[in-house]
Amino acid sequence: MMDGSERIAAAEAALGRPAVRLPGQVGIVIAVSGFKLSCLLFGGADARDIGYAGVQIGALVKVPTGNSAAYGFVASLSFADPTQPAPTAIAEVDLLGESLGGARGGFARGISVYPVLGSPLVTATSEDIALIYAKPNTWTLAIGSLHQDETRPAYLLSQEFLSKHSAIVGTTGSGKSCALTLILRTLLSAHPNGHVVLLDPHGEYAAAFPDLAERVTPDKLQLPYWLFSFEEACEVFCSSDPIARSREIPILKDAILLAKQDYLCDDAAKLAQLTVDTPVPYRINRLEKRIAEAMGKLDRPDSSMPYVRLLATIEALRKDRRYAFMLEGLALRDGMSEILSRILRIPVEGKPITIIDISAVPSEIVNAVVSVLCRIIFDFALHSEREEAIPVLMVCDEAHRYIPRDERAGFEPTIRSISRIAKEGRKYGVSLCLVTQRPAELSETILSQCSTIFALRMNNEKDRSYVRAMLPDDAAGLMAALPTLRQREAIAVGEGVAHPMRIRFADLPPEHRPRGEAANFPKAWEDDRRGRDFVNEIVERWRQK
Repeated sequence: MMDGSERIAAAEAALGRPAVRLPGQVGIVIAVSGFKLSCLLFGGADARDIGYAGVQIGALVKVPTGNSAAYGFVASLSFADPTQPAPTAIAEVDLLGESLGGARGGFARGISVYPVLGSPLVTATSEDIALIYAKPNTWTLAIGSLHQDETRPAYLLSQEFLSKHSAIVGTTGSGKSCALTLILRTLLSAHPNGHVVLLDPHGEYAAAFPDLAERVTPDKLQLPYWLFSFEEACEVFCSSDPIARSREIPILKDAILLAKQDYLCDDAAKLAQLTVDTPVPYRINRLEKRIAEAMGKLDRPDSSMPYVRLLATIEALRKDRRYAFMLEGLALRDGMSEILSRILRIPVEGKPITIIDISAVPSEIVNAVVSVLCRIIFDFALHSEREEAIPVLMVCDEAHRYIPRDERAGFEPTIRSISRIAKEGRKYGVSLCLVTQRPAELSETILSQCSTIFALRMNNEKDRSYVRAMLPDDAAGLMAALPTLRQREAIAVGEGVAHPMRIRFADLPPEHRPRGEAANFPKAWEDDRRGRDFVNEIVERWRQK
């Protein structure tokens, strides 16, 4: 019975290859299929061999091919027959690209000269890593270091990252919030007059950008009801019961249109172009009056229930302090320009990020609020002159809440607003960055539009399979390491990086970290100094909010 080294020697002899080992050689190629290689690995019994113990998942390897060299990542390792005393080890390698000799030197994605059977498999050296991950001749920003060589920076291509959509995915606790913070702080340190809008569902990012962000909380947010489209207004004012809602919708539609006509009564030109979705102010008391007038014209009093429900809902919302950000008082003014200027940071004035804290927005309308924000940002870009347009990066944390894979589980206008940015935003200077811990629950259509993906540790096989299906084939070898990534480590692939790579993000100072860390139970349970006054303070704060 032959052991692994003897099988390799026999294979080399059959191929007419000399049994001469190259420095760093760990095996030979035994199968070539598209972008994949199968390789026999040395067993380490021969003093000339490094042995398969030195080959790991995700390792960068090289195969010389005449006047070039092909590079790839180890995707899997296995024994051909583990029951044998000295089993043969097999490595599957996903090809990444090649370096060409002569005037065409340097590294390039893709393969023009394929390895032949019997070619040596060699571990990549620091010179190989330097060749592949050399600093590109374009706008770049260092965001961490390479896994293969921690002394070598990992670069983000800022133009490619910003001009196209991106995603940061990973399980809870893997470091997504810190990764997002690091990327944004690095980008805005280099481009201090940028424009970023960050939807913060947990109120954790204000602490990470104390010097760069305008924090907008519900008690400081101005998002008047008249900015809502008709569908968004229905989400706020109409009943959740489908039958009741179907009766209220036509009533609300007529009343909103009449209330807008009341506001524009002296402007014939605007009246001629008016629709129920035109972002024109109207008074909430005029809306109530129009609903009451329509109810008064009914022939059958028993059909007045939809009108009564609408009026009761509007009155209840006006009295609820949580809705103060959208339901202004009787005074009305057209502050659309002011609202857009604040959200989009025009002018920047030293704070290029708008953090919209929606953690305190009532849960029943949070989707409508996100829909309004995404829609007005896109529409502002759509109606800007191309030469004067201001590019905006829209960041959606917990994106699976707003754009679920099952569209029946989400609010259709929100899905449509974000989907519109994903499909058309690049043309108008609006790019999207999605952050989620459950990529398998995210809309496949929208995630597929993301050209750059940072994948942090993911333990769930469903999530890993979902993300793997969205990635180019040459990154599959790296993705095999997803379950074992350490905190702050990620697989970066796509157009925002020169080549797929495993990186470790740079350290964030404590003062720039989001407030997303888990509670320190042992420390908090060390003493029992808190008493009833502590509870009373929380109750009072709770009631005030």
